[in-house]
Amino acid sequence: MNHSSHALRLSDDAILQSARTTLDTQANALTGLSQRLSNEFSQAVKMILATSGRVIVCGMGKSGLIGKKIAATLASTGTPSFFLHPGEAFHGDLGMIQKEDLVLLISYSGETEEVIRLLPSLSNFGNPLIAIAGNPSSTLATHSQCFLNIAVDREACPNNLAPTTSTTLTAAIGDALAVALMECRDFQPQDFARFHPGGSLGRKLLTRVKDLMHKDNLPTCAPSMPLSDAISVMTTGRMGVVLIEDEKRIVGIFTDGDLRRALLTKGGDIMSKSMAELMTANPKTIHESVMIVEAEERMINEKITLLVVVDDSDSVVGLLEIYDR
Repeated sequence: MNHSSHALRLSDDAILQSARTTLDTQANALTGLSQRLSNEFSQAVKMILATSGRVIVCGMGKSGLIGKKIAATLASTGTPSFFLHPGEAFHGDLGMIQKEDLVLLISYSGETEEVIRLLPSLSNFGNPLIAIAGNPSSTLATHSQCFLNIAVDREACPNNLAPTTSTTLTAAIGDALAVALMECRDFQPQDFARFHPGGSLGRKLLTRVKDLMHKDNLPTCAPSMPLSDAISVMTTGRMGVVLIEDEKRIVGIFTDGDLRRALLTKGGDIMSKSMAELMTANPKTIHESVMIVEAEERMINEKITLLVVVDDSDSVVGLLEIYDR
């Protein structure tokens, strides 16, 4: 059969209907899973909270791929976890399991050979077992201390063969475990950021103003400096601003916007006027140790694009622009 020619015979409406059927099938299965959750789920959460070791996730094939995602989600949300391939485990990697660890085994049928043959060893080790499977009478379910049932009426696959709906429920129950554990541990955004220092959230929640501010060759001048000289300082600084300092304390600010307004309103011998006459006094400042997310929020709320950064002694140490990321 020529699959390409068959695909060409499908209309746009038929393709969209296929997608909607798949999504509806999975949505209905998720609703059903939510409605039939029992105290077994609470028991699983409590078992994980009680363990002093790691959560070791193990599964084969598509279940293994979802298991890797579950392990990664748990690890990044405060539950130490890693994925163990059942084939590798049977050939030596069981040595990675410590007695304090809890093992989460995934197999939709509950009879996957590579997973089932680990049960005697895990039983001898004494590790608590949680099973995610679709058959409560399966070998895996009956040999685990806790069973999470992800049974589905049918797969989204038109032949009811390819793991589709069942893998969606596996991923969803893994997410549900991770979120419940986060709430039990009062896991905060700052905690999440510690495990994601390279992501955008991590950068925002771990980065302080001093990490992003401009601090070299700041455009500064004395209150007595005339505008003609201050324009040169502003040009050299390339930030469209001059900071007016008196004995290392910020007393004013003069921006390119102030310059344009002054040229329009002051006239005359404006070039000889001093910064003390033209500056905006008491500019907005921020401490260098403030988190960048707080600084950005303040700048957005106050509709400003620049803040003068000061240290504990109120000395100017930098300039922060809203797009300094």
